[in-house]
Amino acid sequence: KGANLADMVKLGLPVPPGFTISTEVCTYFYANKRSYPAELKEQATLAIAALEKDLSATGMKFGDRKNPLLVSVRSGAPVSMPGMMDTVLNLGLNDQTVEGLIEQSKDARFAYDSYRRFVMMYCDVVLNVNTSYFETALEHKKADAGVELDTELTAEQLKSLVKEFKMILMEQVGLKFPEDPLEQLWGAIGAVFGSWVNPRANTYRKINAIPESIGTAVTVQAMVYGNMGDDCATGVAFTRDPSTGAKKFFGEFLINAQGEDVVAGIRTPQPINSDSFNESNKHLPTLDKALAPAYADLVKLYQKLETHYRDMQDIEFTIQKGKLFMLQTRNGKRTAAAAVKIATDMVQEGLIDKKEAVLRVTPEQLDQFLHPRLDPKAVKDVLCRGLPASPGAVSGKIVFDPDKAEKWVKEKGEKVILVRVETSPEDIHGMHVAEGILTARGGMTSHAAVVARGMGKTCVA
Repeated sequence: KGANLADMVKLGLPVPPGFTISTEVCTYFYANKRSYPAELKEQATLAIAALEKDLSATGMKFGDRKNPLLVSVRSGAPVSMPGMMDTVLNLGLNDQTVEGLIEQSKDARFAYDSYRRFVMMYCDVVLNVNTSYFETALEHKKADAGVELDTELTAEQLKSLVKEFKMILMEQVGLKFPEDPLEQLWGAIGAVFGSWVNPRANTYRKINAIPESIGTAVTVQAMVYGNMGDDCATGVAFTRDPSTGAKKFFGEFLINAQGEDVVAGIRTPQPINSDSFNESNKHLPTLDKALAPAYADLVKLYQKLETHYRDMQDIEFTIQKGKLFMLQTRNGKRTAAAAVKIATDMVQEGLIDKKEAVLRVTPEQLDQFLHPRLDPKAVKDVLCRGLPASPGAVSGKIVFDPDKAEKWVKEKGEKVILVRVETSPEDIHGMHVAEGILTARGGMTSHAAVVARGMGKTCVA
């Protein structure tokens, strides 16, 4: 992730400034009882000062009460592992800096929305408090307010939610929420390095034969906000259709949201254009209509990226007050059929040669070609409809829990379909053993869809 962000900067793309702590530090961290090299603290201090200098026109400073600079802290292994490690957004907020954010943005609702997201993420990722406590509190708050969506909660309601979240932290682990931004930063850096050996990352590496020794990097980046109002958005897009390989720009976005909302599948995402329409989103406004200038910029940038990397790209973007920012690009996960189509098309387009095209399709993907599919001519008794996140035809017993799915397959030899409201990275072991995956929520770019395509699993979202 860090290398590709640096690449995008060199290409002149709009990337928020930041710095990357390399995988060498991860190796040191595990070889030395989870400690850091002596020089890292000073290097990080200098990197933050350089970040503030890059943003000198804004006057933002990290930890400043009047004009705070907030950052994201993300993982980034040399091999893409979607959703398997941890992320913290809006870091640097506390009871004082949130007032500065209100003063600068003139928007209390946005500031407290960012604050409640940060507290929830930090408690989950760094302090190991189960997110279900916070999600339950959020659902109760919406029910009490008589609203359905997070975006309908007022500034006061979000402010009281921040207090409730801090009380949950005290009740569950007996800790006060850290107010010092530097303490928050080092807590998040340690948690991202720590997440390299969490159970889901270990499982994903085992499934994909990725060596543990390569480690993860940590990227610290200035925040840009997709949750500042109706001229802001966040989204995920693929430079070609990851299910079919068709040469069409394909993706989903949410107005007034942050990146995790799209991949988690919490709200039904909107299509970026008419090529991204499906049964559940075709009535929703598209990005090319809602924020046309930003969409036009996105089209130019995706074409530049695909030509540069000579492969289908999976990109994350945020639009803040109508201005587009690129947050990530990586080679996109795809189905077997998409892998073959993209490779052959790119030969015809002169992007790659035939030898490279053959290497782009793995033996596992060739095996997926032999998986059964429903005969399109067969008479079907349709019970319900979902999004065709990853193709195929499978059957099995319904299981609602990934641990139980693993147990049934290994101990009873059962074939199972994993059914979830929405999948999270913690479900990876259940997804691996299941014949297929069915989710109630989420779009074509949700975590379930991306991981299922990469694993060759049938998935309806």
